[in-house]
Amino acid sequence: MRSYGDLFRTPEFTPLFLSSAALTAAQTTGGLALATLVYRATDSPLLSAVSMFGPSLAQVLGATLLLSGADRLPPRRALTAISLAFAAGTAVLAVPGLPMWSVFLVILTQGLVASLGGGVRWGLLNQILTKDGYLLGRSVFTMLSGLMQITGYGLGGALLACLSPHTTLLLSAALYLVSAAATRWGLTRRAPRAEGRPSIRTTWRTNATLWRSRPRRLTYLGLWFPNGLIVGCESLYVPYTPASAGTLFACAALGMLLGDLAVGRFLPPTLRPRLITPLLVLLAAPYAAFALHPPLWLAAVLVTTASTGFGASLLQQERLMRLTPETLSGHALGLHSAGMLTLQGASATLAGTLAQLTSPPTAMTALSASSLTVTLLLAHANRPPRSTRHATLHPVTPAPSPRPEHPTG
Repeated sequence: MRSYGDLFRTPEFTPLFLSSAALTAAQTTGGLALATLVYRATDSPLLSAVSMFGPSLAQVLGATLLLSGADRLPPRRALTAISLAFAAGTAVLAVPGLPMWSVFLVILTQGLVASLGGGVRWGLLNQILTKDGYLLGRSVFTMLSGLMQITGYGLGGALLACLSPHTTLLLSAALYLVSAAATRWGLTRRAPRAEGRPSIRTTWRTNATLWRSRPRRLTYLGLWFPNGLIVGCESLYVPYTPASAGTLFACAALGMLLGDLAVGRFLPPTLRPRLITPLLVLLAAPYAAFALHPPLWLAAVLVTTASTGFGASLLQQERLMRLTPETLSGHALGLHSAGMLTLQGASATLAGTLAQLTSPPTAMTALSASSLTVTLLLAHANRPPRSTRHATLHPVTPAPSPRPEHPTG
């Protein structure tokens, strides 16, 4: 599978793609409307931020309770039900006068549902595509996510300028229904990838199995921490430059798109494993320059350059799939997604706290240094033992096999 055309000629790829596009647009539009609604009701920046990051932070709970269903539920039925659940929850949030405790209860429930959705969706993608096509296909979905986030936030801002947050939430619920329709009538019926019934005990046991392998454990840490810390930097765009934060967000999305395009389309397979660490370094290093308070044009260049490093995530996911049995692929990818979003939410909270105590540029620099430190530590941990490297550099010529004393034939 060598081109994007090959992807869209693959059966079921297009409906899964369209379903994801509608889902991402609904999440961003609804998230902006909900944050606006909560802020107007409480005048609290903290509660407004939690209303947006709450579903991400709740995914850590979902990862410990629900992920066994990622491989043990029929994919089409599960994805359709998840979109319908989000539509229903968003419609409830649109009810005027809803008590604030009810709002956050719905947000928690949506976070739990979302933790299962990532595993089902990416496990199905791994089934739809050939082994050599997963990285290219995942890069398309990552680029789609960036573009739809820009579109969703732009659409949400325009709608909020003309309509109330309650009406905008209802329109977001309608987008979730579009996503549900795309999965229900666009995907074929498939059996679960693994046998057995989903349960909390099975989730814990599978999490332990995935975590027990040292290569998989290091891959997960590499997927979660360097990425999450840099998202913390991105969460400070607004306090760094309130009037031009949208420019930096757009540049970040552009850089991510370019990085995913280069990694997914042009990077030869033999070069991919060696570029994970350089890309993660590229992801973090430019943010260290924010300590010098760069002007907007330079900040935009730094953000665009740094965000190309997000392409490392595609290479790490490819490594994770090589290390994981197919019957656990959905659970493994769901654990990656839940952990990544949890770390992103936690890093945004950490970034805001540091910026409150110091300044946004100082907090960005600190998070950049932390991300670089984690990357270098993981690179060292992933190095093969010295004896293995020595054997690779200086292979030992095996002794000739002894001749049989009584040759036959």
